[in-house]
Amino acid sequence: MRMRTIEISVGGFMLAGVLALLVLALKVSGLSLDSSNKTYTVSAMFDNTGALKPRAKVVMAGVIIGRVTNIELDRHTYMAKVEMEINSKIDNLPLDSTASIVTAGLLGEKYVGVSIGGEVDYIKNGGRFEDTQSAVILEELIGKFLLGSVNKDDQ
Repeated sequence: MRMRTIEISVGGFMLAGVLALLVLALKVSGLSLDSSNKTYTVSAMFDNTGALKPRAKVVMAGVIIGRVTNIELDRHTYMAKVEMEINSKIDNLPLDSTASIVTAGLLGEKYVGVSIGGEVDYIKNGGRFEDTQSAVILEELIGKFLLGSVNKDDQ
């Protein structure tokens, strides 16, 4: 009888460990089982998205307000079109808000940062951020620095 109790407790412990790993994997990947959040879609055009990927965060004032859903090349403007789903609770983004591609840390993940504007009208479903700032590419900055072309106009 004692052997049976030990086997059941070890099995329960293993099951708890597998469930903990599953929860950890969902948290790290940014996926969630809760799909009941209402969202609306907005887009932005960028010259360079850097290493931005689908499912990247959309952040305003340090708070996650949405996710990047799609990144594709616009064949007419040759710019990257980034589509985002914004939480429907955040329905008051002014039309002149700015979307920037930001890096978390020196070599960290890329995400879209939103800075609000002062316009009275708001971005609606299917709307677009008109003011954007593309990603800063570290390799380009280092190359400019090494070649001495940074701030050459100021001399």
